[in-house]
Amino acid sequence: MPFATTVLGVEVSVIGVELNGRGIVAICTRGTQRQAVGLLDLPLPFPAPSGA
Repeated sequence: MPFATTVLGVEVSVIGVELNGRGIVAICTRGTQRQAVGLLDLPLPFPAPSGA
């Protein structure tokens, strides 16, 4: 980590993974914005990031 992927057509950086009340979420950032996205809702990049 981090790695880049696309959420709703916008490129974001995944900087971490957390467990919260919604389950396992990826912490995504873009600029100063930060959002938790359900891990199962996150499209994985292709090709996979190094270390995957």
